Amino acid sequence: MATIKYRPITPGRRNMTVASFEEITKFTPEKTLVVIKKKKAGRNNAGKITVRHKGGGNKVKYRIIDFKRQKEGPATVIGIEYDPNRSAYIALLKYEDGTKSYIIAPVGVKDGDVLYSGANIDIKPGNTLPMANIPDGTYIHNIEIYPGKGAQLVRAAGSQAQLLSKENGYAAIRLPSGEMRYIRLDCRATIGQVGNIDHQNVKIGKAGRKRHMGIRPTVRGSVMNPVDHPHGGGEGKAPIGHPGPLTPWGKPALGYKTRKQNARTNKFIIKRRNGK
Repeated sequence: MATIKYRPITPGRRNMTVASFEEITKFTPEKTLVVIKKKKAGRNNAGKITVRHKGGGNKVKYRIIDFKRQKEGPATVIGIEYDPNRSAYIALLKYEDGTKSYIIAPVGVKDGDVLYSGANIDIKPGNTLPMANIPDGTYIHNIEIYPGKGAQLVRAAGSQAQLLSKENGYAAIRLPSGEMRYIRLDCRATIGQVGNIDHQNVKIGKAGRKRHMGIRPTVRGSVMNPVDHPHGGGEGKAPIGHPGPLTPWGKPALGYKTRKQNARTNKFIIKRRNGK
């Protein structure tokens, strides 16, 4: 995969890049696997904005992804598609009985490949196995936290984790963030690295492209009034006026840890991503 850079014929085109989409082989989604995705513009059931900077954007439908991979037997890849709901590409599988499902497309998986899900299968990209059946040192993605719930970890484009060791019913894995933690051996994971590796190299280029994604403009707190933000007010350009930066609601920002000190899953974390 690569990126395409445009000639700077307009200010918006200057330094703008897009994905080449050379891996894409299917350009229309499977109708039986899409559902309507209603826009909420960052508002809750009372109509109040709970997530800022959301609204507008192009109309999209949600693709139903099979994160559990509980159906065993050979499944043939019949297409690699773009998914507007995630950074990774998705692969359409067709099983022998005719059923179809979407999965996250790993690196190296292409049309015609046959993938499997189960315990005693080959260690090759796209196959899904329990942690107990994956050799140490293998790179994996789509990792379950709770057996049977479906993959929750390592699903973004280009990401991969590494299985380090297995002992006492748990597998030690290194996540893309650098965090090391234990995962139960009966949890499933998919072999390989998530595709669309060059996603991180794409440069948006212009504000309108962000609006197409449903992202509205962000205004700095320092240019607001004191009633609107803790950083606001003052004559001319003023400093923050606090020991450290704050959120619009007065909570510490930039480095303030929000995780509970006595979180139930702390015992599964071997090493945090910051090395402590």
